[in-house]
Amino acid sequence: METSFNFEMPKNDNKLWDVVIIGGGPAGTTAAIYTARAGLSTLIIDKGLTAGALGITSKIANYPGIVGDIGGSELLQNMRTQAESFGAEFVTDKVIGTDITSEIKTVFTNNNVYEARSVIISTGSMGRGKRVKGEDELLGHGVSYCATCDAAFFKNMEVAVAGSSDEAIEEALFLTRFVSRVHFLSPTPDLKAPQHMIDELLHSENVSYYPGAHLREVVGEKSVEAVVFSQRGQNPQTLPVKGAFIYLQGGKPITDFLAGQIEISDSGCLIVDKEFRTAIPGVYAVGDLLCNHVKQAVIAAAEGAIAAIAVEKELHGRKQMMVDWSK
Repeated sequence: METSFNFEMPKNDNKLWDVVIIGGGPAGTTAAIYTARAGLSTLIIDKGLTAGALGITSKIANYPGIVGDIGGSELLQNMRTQAESFGAEFVTDKVIGTDITSEIKTVFTNNNVYEARSVIISTGSMGRGKRVKGEDELLGHGVSYCATCDAAFFKNMEVAVAGSSDEAIEEALFLTRFVSRVHFLSPTPDLKAPQHMIDELLHSENVSYYPGAHLREVVGEKSVEAVVFSQRGQNPQTLPVKGAFIYLQGGKPITDFLAGQIEISDSGCLIVDKEFRTAIPGVYAVGDLLCNHVKQAVIAAAEGAIAAIAVEKELHGRKQMMVDWSK
């Protein structure tokens, strides 16, 4: 859209963290448990409890130490509470860029700028490869992935939000402060978020909710004019809107915020050594964004623990791990 708006620049939190962890799934949160317990100042930046694979899993029955079934979001919340008990801090935000090649690493989010001595990347593999028709062509002209960045452009207009995670809901709730109506298109029959967020969304006066709605197309010549979606058993519907905020999930490693600073395999995954170091000193990667990773929460957690021990070793100048994990 061509409307001008003066944004406030994100503020630097003026603290040098020992470690910033990007992504709060089982890998990142377990890493936080270990680094925080080791006395390292630890910050986890995460888009939301249900932004990743574990958070949207309804039942888990094979996690060690958990007898019976447990919801993925409940298990993840338990991990987060444990990390916080050791002093780790969580921030709900989206990382939009990084500068990690220098000795001091910088992480840019929608709302802040953070600096750290080391970074652990654990963003998972729910990024999107395939886009809906019209999405790429109208990106920046009504299509957006950041309500906190662009909401003011759509004051008193109608917009669509596509997604079902707590990230999508939080962004939709932010939009309600600016727009005349939010059309919330959930691709799943049920929303994957904490109940209090769901209640707030569904009770908002300027939100229309469409369960099981699959976004098919974003329509427009020079800017967004409408979205096309379908619900099971119904004909496609067209909604006239001026903005389309898309928070859909796929199966691609999420690495866009790295802007090519780290080597990526042909499959789009990060490359690490046995202690989960990348080629950049002080930068580690764990979890589902690694190609050879078996996608199980317990394995992601183990990788987070190994990386955290390696970070602690590096920051304190030790050449060997306290435990030899290679045996």
